[in-house]
Amino acid sequence: MRHFYAMMARMRLIGRWSLMSSRSSENVAEHSLMTAVLAHALASIARDLHGEPGINPDACATAAIFHDAPEILTGDLPTPVKYFSPGIREAYREVENAGIDKMLSMLPEEMRGRYRAFWEPEDERVEAIVKAADKLSAYIKCLEELRAGNNEFRDAARRTKEKLDEMAMPELETFFEEFLPSFELTLDEME
Repeated sequence: MRHFYAMMARMRLIGRWSLMSSRSSENVAEHSLMTAVLAHALASIARDLHGEPGINPDACATAAIFHDAPEILTGDLPTPVKYFSPGIREAYREVENAGIDKMLSMLPEEMRGRYRAFWEPEDERVEAIVKAADKLSAYIKCLEELRAGNNEFRDAARRTKEKLDEMAMPELETFFEEFLPSFELTLDEME
């Protein structure tokens, strides 16, 4: 009996932002879906608007779906804890790798290579786009919380935006100019 897909269904049980008081809770499944949508968007912008023909939006979206799946086993370690020191970051990386190995062990051997590639992409651009989409998803969550009057997310929004700016990716800049303003609108304002 193989448990991989049943475990994937449990992503919805893993909460995010555990050290923050949120107006709207978010789980790993919701975050992963939004990250996948954003990874596809960033890759599409890179390919279709910035002329990068080698980028595959579908590969980026698929990698993003699975990017946090090991958290089913490890939990979502809050960013301030995860990055508190190099030692903690390295120890958590080992825990994440053990989670990946455990998840892969739930698949037939013939499928493991394909799934390992979601966590260890050979294409550096896929990895960079998924990382950017992951941060962008967190930033959008911060904006949603701020829009709801939750100032607890003010510093998280600022720090996350700084990290996005440091990435200096043209596709992120285009997303910020063309698509991000819509996240501040009401449904009626998007008509």
